[in-house]
Amino acid sequence: MQERETKFELLKGDKVLWSVILLISFFSVFPVYSASSNLEYIVNSGTTTSHLMKHTFFVVLGLAVMRGVGVFKYEYLGKLSSILLAITVILLGLTMVTGQTIDGASASRWLKIPGTPISFQPSSFAYLMLVIYLCRYLTKTIKRERLPIENIFYIFGPVLLVFGLVAKDNGSTALMILMVSLIVMVIGQLNKKYIVGFMALSSVVIGLFMFVALKTDLIENNRVHTWMSRVETFTKKESQVEDEVDKAKNYQVMQAKAAIVHGGITGMGPGKSALKQMLPQSASDFIFAIIVEEYGFIGATVLIALYLIMIIRIVMIASKMPAFFGSLLVLSLGTMIFVQLSVNIAVAINLIPVTGQPLPLISYGGTSMLVTYIQLGLILNVSSRIQVYDEEGMGKKQSIEEINDIA
Repeated sequence: MQERETKFELLKGDKVLWSVILLISFFSVFPVYSASSNLEYIVNSGTTTSHLMKHTFFVVLGLAVMRGVGVFKYEYLGKLSSILLAITVILLGLTMVTGQTIDGASASRWLKIPGTPISFQPSSFAYLMLVIYLCRYLTKTIKRERLPIENIFYIFGPVLLVFGLVAKDNGSTALMILMVSLIVMVIGQLNKKYIVGFMALSSVVIGLFMFVALKTDLIENNRVHTWMSRVETFTKKESQVEDEVDKAKNYQVMQAKAAIVHGGITGMGPGKSALKQMLPQSASDFIFAIIVEEYGFIGATVLIALYLIMIIRIVMIASKMPAFFGSLLVLSLGTMIFVQLSVNIAVAINLIPVTGQPLPLISYGGTSMLVTYIQLGLILNVSSRIQVYDEEGMGKKQSIEEINDIA
């Protein structure tokens, strides 16, 4: 009995959430291996075997990182969040100056680690650190009333700064940062007048950014024209897409829709996608379309059901956590995952314009996948603390006092 408990401790935290994460992680290998043939034969980058090994490596590394996050108390990360956020902001600044393009992408979002071939996207880490920082600040706000200038400086300032640094090269992520930050403020019980003020100020900043990017040369190599082109293409009806330029802009969406229709109810079978060679970013941004084509409506429904179970468990963990910081952190991280998941699927089925957001735990890539595993690791960390309180028979009042003293 003792041996069994020791083995089970490897899966520290909510066991249902662990099971869902492992199932999705294991499943991700198959569509990525199939769709990566696009990278080999169309993009002329590597081989399907090398891409499979790379993806498998990141899955294993991600699971190890997720488990490793459970070693320390999550409250300490909250205390370090302002420092970590400052570091990621500096990295974002370096990316704007020295960032590289990867696999033909037109945006310089990647920063290379000196002396190594390894590149990563600082925007993903800055996004995560910003959310953790907001959770920490809002927890402290509960303890005492903050002056208006403090909220403006310590909330509006960091959010709009990260937005500005990310928006130049990654508009969809920048908008998600604003959206999730607003949701965190609402969940974190920030006074409504500040929430309204943030929305108004954000609208002004977005408008000003668009004006400067379009009408001046102050923001070089920005992607505002690309965003506007995608929105214009999305709003056009298929009957209006007649010239070759519009058809080229609409190519990704048309191929994704064709793949989904081709899949039908039961799908073509694993590895038998006929459109993976013609669909750009089939292994990353549009992998959901390949999943539907190969596994059909039934397979897609099962996958979405697993994601829904994940979100439900996250909400349950947050509701059981007696400490405000822990509960807010879990809900905020869950919101990040849910928004990214919704955006990716919405793009694949043509509900919103193309954004370039990966499917959590499945899409081919390193940085986004590792950040998602870190998010889930923190959620599992919080869930394991709840279990400790239950096992030790600690009262809810005592748990709140102990955790809030640390946070």
